[in-house]
Amino acid sequence: MEPVKLFIRVVRREQRACGDCQEGVVIAPVPARIVPKGKLGDELVIELVDGKLERHLPVYRQCEALRRDAGVELSRQTVCGVILQVGDLLEPIRQVLRADLLAGGYIQADETPFGVQSPEVRGRNHRGQIWTFGRPHGPVVFDFQMSRGRAGPREFLSGFQGILQSDGYSVYDQLGTGIVYAACLAHVRRKFHDAHLLSPEDPVPRELVERIAQIYAVEAEAASGSAPPEVRGALRQERSRPLMKSLKERVIAVRQEVLPQSVLGKACDYALGQWPRLEVFLEHGQVEVDNNWAENALRPIVLGRKNFLHIGSEWAGPRLAALWSVYGTCRRLGINTRAYLRDVLPRLADWPAKRVAELSPLVWNR
Repeated sequence: MEPVKLFIRVVRREQRACGDCQEGVVIAPVPARIVPKGKLGDELVIELVDGKLERHLPVYRQCEALRRDAGVELSRQTVCGVILQVGDLLEPIRQVLRADLLAGGYIQADETPFGVQSPEVRGRNHRGQIWTFGRPHGPVVFDFQMSRGRAGPREFLSGFQGILQSDGYSVYDQLGTGIVYAACLAHVRRKFHDAHLLSPEDPVPRELVERIAQIYAVEAEAASGSAPPEVRGALRQERSRPLMKSLKERVIAVRQEVLPQSVLGKACDYALGQWPRLEVFLEHGQVEVDNNWAENALRPIVLGRKNFLHIGSEWAGPRLAALWSVYGTCRRLGINTRAYLRDVLPRLADWPAKRVAELSPLVWNR
C-alpha cells in the first residue's frame, strides 16, 4: 500500500496560428473536468464524494485528514460546494432511474427521518424524510422531502401502475389509481418475535414465528435454484398458500385468546389488518415475500445519519438524494461506483439531455 499523494497538475494548452491563411490563433480545447475551472481535480472530487457517501465521513473529518496527512488546507464550504455540484450533475441520472423504476410494474418503498437545518426551526433540526423506492436486482431511487406526508410519495409515484410493497404505514395508501398494495411478512414476523422475547416461556409466539419460518423456507428453496418468477409463483401456489392459510387460522384463534392491548394481541391485529396485502406475493412471482430490499437500501443513510447528524439545508437534500440514488443503484447492480463516477461525471455537464439514459448505471458496463 502506498500512502495517498496529492499533487498539483499544470495543464498547458498550446496556441498556434497559421501564417498563410490568417485565420487567427487556435488553442487546444480544455480537458473535460467534473468541476470546470475548479481547483480540485477529478480524482480528489471523487475521493471527497466517496468519503461522504460510501464511508459516511463528515466533511470536517475529511478536511482534517487532508490537512494532517497531506498538508492541504480545504475549507468545509469548498468541499460541501463540490459535493453538492456533483449531486446537481447526477440529478438527470436519478430521473432516468426513476423513469425505469416507474415503468417496471413493481416497486418496494420505505422511509427514514433525517435532521435538516432550517431557519424556520430554532434550537433544533427540522425533521426531514428520506424515501427509498426500488426494485430487487434493479434501480433504487431516493427522494428527499421536508415532511412525512403523503404528498411526497404521491408525487414520486405519479403515473405508476403496478404493485407497491411497503410496511403498514398509512401514507402508502391511496397514492393513485392502478396501484396494487403488497405488505411485508418480515414486519409481521418481527412483531410476533417481540412478543416471544417478552414472554420466552409462552409457546404461542414462538409457534407463530416458526410457522412464518416455514414460508421463508419455501422462498429460500426457490432462491437457491434461481427460479424465474413463473416457477416461483407455481411453487408458492403449491406450498406457500396452504401455509399462509394455516397461519391465518392460527392467528385468528390466538387473537381470540389474548388481551387486545397485549404485545401478542397487537401483533395479531397488525397481521390480520395487513392480510389481504400479505397474500399478494402468492399471485405474483416477481413480488418478494417481504420489504427487506428497501430496508437494506436505507442502511447507508442510517449510517451516515449517525456520523454527520443532519443535512445542512433544505436545498442540499435533493442533491444528496441524487448521490444516494447513484450509489445505491451501483451497489445493487454490483458496479464499482468510483469507476462509474470517474467515467461519467466529466462528461455529464456537456452531455445532451436527450441522451442521459446512455450514462445510466443500468447500461454502464465498463
